[in-house]
Amino acid sequence: MFGIGFQEMLVILVVVLIFFGPKRLPDLAKSLGKGIAEFKKASEEVRKGIDEAVRETDNEETETDYPPPGDAASSDPPPPGDAASSDPSPSGANESPPPPSAPKG
Repeated sequence: MFGIGFQEMLVILVVVLIFFGPKRLPDLAKSLGKGIAEFKKASEEVRKGIDEAVRETDNEETETDYPPPGDAASSDPPPPGDAASSDPSPSGANESPPPPSAPKG
């Protein structure tokens, strides 16, 4: 426990007993126990809060990395200066020529 051996713990207890006296020692131990319990409870709540924040961040990253299928149709329209979205000519003059096809064997 915290790297403290039996002998060190015994010395600490003797010093506390001498400093506070035998009458106040039980009250001191009780308040120390309550303080440690409250500290553990608070640290567990902080740990849960951090875990929730990390989980929410992971969920947000997952949603932005991989949009659901079928979402491509509802994506933003192309910018206004785009040739494909603005008034295409019926003759197809703006279209590029088809790529050359491979010879059939």
